[in-house]
Amino acid sequence: MATRILPAAGDADAVRSITTLLSQLPDAEPLAPVVDSTQLLDTLARLAAESVDELPEVVVVHERIGPVPALELIRDVALRFPAAGVVLVTSDPGPGLFQAAMDYGARGLVALPLGYEELASRVQAVAQWSAGVRRHLGSGGDVFTGAGGTVVTVSGAKGGVGATLIAVQLALAAQASGRSTVLLDMDLQTGDVASFLDVQFRRSVADLAAINDISPRVLADAVFRHDSGLALLLAPGEGERGEEVTDRAARQIVAALRSRYEVVVVDCGAQLGGAGAAVVEVADTALLVTTPDVVAVRGAKRAVRMWDRLQIRKAEETTVVVNRHTRSAEIQPPLIRRITGTALAATAVPANFKELQAAVDAGRVHELDAKGAVKQALWALAGELGLAGAPESDRKGHGRLRGDGGSVSLRRRRDGGG
Repeated sequence: MATRILPAAGDADAVRSITTLLSQLPDAEPLAPVVDSTQLLDTLARLAAESVDELPEVVVVHERIGPVPALELIRDVALRFPAAGVVLVTSDPGPGLFQAAMDYGARGLVALPLGYEELASRVQAVAQWSAGVRRHLGSGGDVFTGAGGTVVTVSGAKGGVGATLIAVQLALAAQASGRSTVLLDMDLQTGDVASFLDVQFRRSVADLAAINDISPRVLADAVFRHDSGLALLLAPGEGERGEEVTDRAARQIVAALRSRYEVVVVDCGAQLGGAGAAVVEVADTALLVTTPDVVAVRGAKRAVRMWDRLQIRKAEETTVVVNRHTRSAEIQPPLIRRITGTALAATAVPANFKELQAAVDAGRVHELDAKGAVKQALWALAGELGLAGAPESDRKGHGRLRGDGGSVSLRRRRDGGG
């Protein structure tokens, strides 16, 4: 069977050089080259919409592709189309770039000027890897094989602002709307998703940290299926094991979840380490939860500034959710938006602890009263984010996000290598 290879290069000479050599490879079927990052992603999305089997086995990315830098483009391809293996063509094949390319999701690296033997060897190895991934996908049961599921992260401006409750309810709303959904607890030292849903579990996200290629079968062994139907990938019961989950492992785990589920909701907690930062960076939507008080809003502002300094995410690419909102509070959502410089969710979650206390204490937050103000607001928020259909009453009372809270361009963190 021929190996389909999609070359992506930004100038005519590079395209000609790559396609000439690819056409000489045995059992190779070079596809029409693409000349920029947008065309590459659009082409892969169109093919994936038909079937995962329509994707090329190998994507060859030249270092001078644009407008998105090559490493960031590779990461986007690896996250959205995990069945396609990426080879980076570069004039700097040193160990530093090699490690960075692997961290960003490349399956191989080939040095310039191109040589037949090296290119043939690398393409063959990546094609075999891709074939193995597709066999796993084909035997993995109910697998979502679209262009990649939506990833939404929920972070707290500080501890105790309600990020976990919001993450749980967003995931439940998405699941109830018919979308295959997983809730990932990336609050690695102090995760409370298991307590909120009263589950006992053996496997956790830490068990996937050392696995390079996470197959659907391996993933299924680590995921806990809750009585509500929601899939859970939980934080380790022993907090010290959270250190096993590196930023590279976090990216791989999210990529595996994105390839299998239509919606991935991630509870990142309030203390953002390297792994949590990596997930926030690659998320389609990043929520930052605050309460309308001075301490929490200051915490939100600090978090936004830190994310910007570390090039994790820009303020305007972050959406603040106001929890425990009351009309009598001195600090109202528009002021929080001005202070943080972020987008603001149109749906504010009202303060009503009496509605929550019994469910939280019993570990039954999935059984909140559907008529309660808190649950209605949280499910309206899910509709606002495009995760679920909002009730009719919600559509009349709420608009879309106030600002751009959608997809983000992927950037390199200063501490992320490469």
